[in-house]
Amino acid sequence: MKKLLLIALLCAPMSVFAQKFGHVNSQDVIQAMPEYTAARTEIENLTKQYEADLKSMQDELQKKSENFDKEAASLPDATKTRRQQELTDLYQKIQQAYQDNQADIQKKSSEKMQAIMQKVNDAIQAIGKAGAYVYIVDVASGLPYISETLSNDITADVKAKLGLK
Repeated sequence: MKKLLLIALLCAPMSVFAQKFGHVNSQDVIQAMPEYTAARTEIENLTKQYEADLKSMQDELQKKSENFDKEAASLPDATKTRRQQELTDLYQKIQQAYQDNQADIQKKSSEKMQAIMQKVNDAIQAIGKAGAYVYIVDVASGLPYISETLSNDITADVKAKLGLK
């Protein structure tokens, strides 16, 4: 009985070494996804549209400002004050539009990336469960060191699970 207990205790630490560890480069996976390319293109197009809208507003402000400067000497004080207020209001409208645009771009980008990351995480979890991995570490997170000889690189498996090349 003592021998059986001794053998069981000696074999227990060996089971620790039989555990599987994996690593994945999620950035590599994400950049290979067509959803990422589509999201990036959509955000770039939205940014260009917002820039064009702001440019139009700035051109309008510039034009009105130049007209005001030309006519300022001949305008009555009440009209001058009203036009100055219009210019100030337009300037503030441009600033607000810029801030709103930046917030909208950030929000849309975040939403798209969150959906993409969820898809990648789901694939990693599925591979982890199917392969009986104890840990799967993302090397894109900036780990200082990971042993590639003691850990399996599952990046290709995650790409295959997502139907990527």
